[in-house]
Amino acid sequence: MIRTQPIIAVEDVKKSSNWYQRLLQCKSGHGGPTFEILLNEQEEQILSLHKWGDHDHPTLSNPDITVGNGLILYFVVDDLDLIWKNAESLNATIENTPQINPNSGRREFSVRDIDGYYLSICSKKQ
Repeated sequence: MIRTQPIIAVEDVKKSSNWYQRLLQCKSGHGGPTFEILLNEQEEQILSLHKWGDHDHPTLSNPDITVGNGLILYFVVDDLDLIWKNAESLNATIENTPQINPNSGRREFSVRDIDGYYLSICSKKQ
């Protein structure tokens, strides 16, 4: 089995962690001001947050570049309506409201997180 466990650079790890936990109903698996691991309900890592400039990672070193260029964080969720309500309550920047994607046949919507990353949230079922 192969799994991807993306790491994104953020301005404020604790603030971003709280935002993602509220949006996706996930939880902290690490915590701290420089690095966070976010876990789903099965304790599987879904996303890590890394403070810009810490630990000398070359692609996480310059917060002055446009974040997320060429990247979509794509989440498949069990309850799209719940996550949509969470996004609205967070006053997330809405890119697309819930709709049927004609390519996948699934319901999805897109938002930006507090650092400007583009997220597509998709229903599990078609």
